[in-house]
Amino acid sequence: MGRAPGTTPGRFGSETGPPGAGRSAPDAADVRRLPETAAALTVRRAVREWLSRFGPGENQEQAVAVALSGGADSLALTAVAVVETNAVDALVVDHRLQPGSGAVAAEAAAQALALGCRSARVLAVEVGTEGGMEAAARRARYAALDAARNGLPVLLGHTLDDQAETVLLGLARGSGGRSIQGMAACAEPWGRPLLDVRRETTRQLCADLGMTPHDDPHNAAPEFTRVRLRTEVLPLLEQILGGGVAPALARTAEQLREDGVVLDALAAELLHTASDGQALVIETLATAPAALRKRAIRAWLLAGGAKALTTKHLQAVDELVTAWRGQGGVAVGGGTPGSRLVAGREHGRLTLRLGEDGHRRR
Repeated sequence: MGRAPGTTPGRFGSETGPPGAGRSAPDAADVRRLPETAAALTVRRAVREWLSRFGPGENQEQAVAVALSGGADSLALTAVAVVETNAVDALVVDHRLQPGSGAVAAEAAAQALALGCRSARVLAVEVGTEGGMEAAARRARYAALDAARNGLPVLLGHTLDDQAETVLLGLARGSGGRSIQGMAACAEPWGRPLLDVRRETTRQLCADLGMTPHDDPHNAAPEFTRVRLRTEVLPLLEQILGGGVAPALARTAEQLREDGVVLDALAAELLHTASDGQALVIETLATAPAALRKRAIRAWLLAGGAKALTTKHLQAVDELVTAWRGQGGVAVGGGTPGSRLVAGREHGRLTLRLGEDGHRRR
């Protein structure tokens, strides 16, 4: 597979170049061969396995987009994706949260072209404030990537270490098995080929290629919870437990995702059985195992327009089924201006309606 070196970048119309510009980067033809180091072979194997499971079929052009920050993880992923696919379009998000971020983004785009990407586009975004800077930046980033991907899957450079941090964050939220399933290898249009690759491996591959990745200052800022997990909590756990913590957390996430697939399928069957038009039959739900009932209720609420469901919401709606004492309906996120979406109990049915008062009786 692969595209001949020197192919003219294009398609997006706002590429940054010329090839070879930016931080130290080897010639594209040399990169396409890649050194036969342990790091290169590890990352290539991970990307190749992801493509075999989730990539375009043999009768389609095997082209992907890569979210490139200029950091070691996404830079290593980009270098290998160029070799393992027919075409790569690099998407560089400039969050504009730090002085000089535009120059960093432009250098990352230039590196992408030097690596042999078909195109490289800088996406400048506005980051809001809702939910904190980390969450707001994430929303802005994913929205920009989705808008610019032009129908291609977007590969993200999340590693096994990122997965371990995500599991710990989910564990702290205490929202059940779903919250500690971590990140999926494929959740269209997002692909994460490096979830079994350690962060140290991507850094080593960049060194093998003679490339200097960008170190985002935010990745060392202690005011961010994820940074403290990375620099304080995980090293302490490794020391206390004798190592292997990050891989163990990643394995736990994978096992929970596998279990979740089965439970979701069974919950879908329960939802189908319990459905009575837009309502759900209480008796059918009440006799089902809690794990399936709550999953079915959650799916029903989301399909009905509920937004930002929390464990508290779900527990309160479940109590309309299992602990009915005449309590009023439960307001869940969603609805229209002036009218909240309310789950209630009526004549042996679980209903979901618009209502002015989420606490009025049902």
